[in-house]
Amino acid sequence: MIWFENVTKIFSMEGRHKVVLDAVTETFPTGRSVALLGRNGAGKSTLLQMISGSLLPTSGRIVSTGSISWPVGFAGSFHPDLSGAENIRFVARIYGVDSNELIEFVEDFAGLGTHFRLPLRSYSSGMRSRLAFGTSMGIHFDTYLVDEVTAVGDAAFRKLSAHVFKERMRTSGAVLATHSMGQVRELCDAVAVLLDGKIKYFEDVEEGIAFHEADMDRLNAPK
Repeated sequence: MIWFENVTKIFSMEGRHKVVLDAVTETFPTGRSVALLGRNGAGKSTLLQMISGSLLPTSGRIVSTGSISWPVGFAGSFHPDLSGAENIRFVARIYGVDSNELIEFVEDFAGLGTHFRLPLRSYSSGMRSRLAFGTSMGIHFDTYLVDEVTAVGDAAFRKLSAHVFKERMRTSGAVLATHSMGQVRELCDAVAVLLDGKIKYFEDVEEGIAFHEADMDRLNAPK
């Protein structure tokens, strides 16, 4: 379960204010795979960071049960001078999992070839995302936070990512930020739309998609 209790998040810069969440109280039930939808710039990535605990709300609190991943695909905590394998070993120690098993899983999953043993600074952004996604999927979490990463790579890698993600969803929940309605229908069983600082939660996926698409139509309508 993820519970938002009167949560507000405001960014302020040079006298201007951006409200991401405005006194939101909402619950994402345990074990659900929730699609997080919204306009570009609505704050979906910010919301994932807040759920993970890496970003604090301006006021209110977010309470969760069970273990929660870092935003899947986020490679910001990897050290650029360490190889992919060395970074994975470090992550394994932090989370108390078998480092050799995790390295074996990520090496096979990410498909980076010889780059897996080279410094991270030599990686492209796509390679970093593949490494980060594999690392996240190689560790069991009760809830996975996912930010568009299954769109990384070629068709074969995207198919593999979706397959592994669905396998994890047999025993875990997720919050998946995406712009792909195909991903929503394939991977999610609930929808949360972030709009004007509020979260509207839908148990019915098609109802949530319809609400989001109607908002996008309003946004794109001729003025």
